[in-house]
Amino acid sequence: MTDGAFPCRRDDWRDVSCQDVPRRFATSVNVRHNRPSVGHMNIADWAGDTARTILETPLPRRWAHSQGVAAQARSLAPILGPDADLLAAAAWLHDIGYAPDLIDTGFHPLDGARYLSDTVQASDMLCRLVAHHSCALIEAAERGLADQLSREFEPARRDLTDALIYCDMTTGPDGQRMPVEQRLAEIRARYGPEHPVSRALGWSAPELTGAVTRVGRRLAGCTLTARTALQSQVRVLTAAA
Repeated sequence: MTDGAFPCRRDDWRDVSCQDVPRRFATSVNVRHNRPSVGHMNIADWAGDTARTILETPLPRRWAHSQGVAAQARSLAPILGPDADLLAAAAWLHDIGYAPDLIDTGFHPLDGARYLSDTVQASDMLCRLVAHHSCALIEAAERGLADQLSREFEPARRDLTDALIYCDMTTGPDGQRMPVEQRLAEIRARYGPEHPVSRALGWSAPELTGAVTRVGRRLAGCTLTARTALQSQVRVLTAAA
């Protein structure tokens, strides 16, 4: 893998799933950088609304996937504490860079993060999570964009990066849950062996599977702790009765 060896080509910009090919309508997505104020919405609600506006019409399959990733993010709330809404927001928004109106470099993590950085609602950490989601730097190197990505966005916190990988890599293209091994195989089959996405997976797969394992262990440990606490409460109440 060499940085800059593979120039970004228009052919690499498209989503190869036939259900996910951008649909060109008379009315475009009409994406605005100055989105309405969050108001009473928290950041996760704003992110869900924003993702729907950007993805639902032109890329319905990407929208279905994003909904599934967000559902996985919500399931991690017990181990995320105050970062739960931030992770949910990143889950909703991680693939908005695929939208036709947002394409600039043709690399969706970078294009999506650039869009978010021009909004008043998205924090620096949210932009960094989107920019570097699912080992994006490795694919950026395949596309000759690693330096550009690194200059514009620093990597996010490791725990949040792992959590977003878990959500993305355990959610299929239609929003269904699936094991990480099946997800990686599905991506390779969808893009083909010579696509930058598949080439990058050759390097990133161990880290992706490792992150899923780490988060799964944390979640299992949290569930066990909660179950033990509940059993203790039941015993106390039973004894008091």
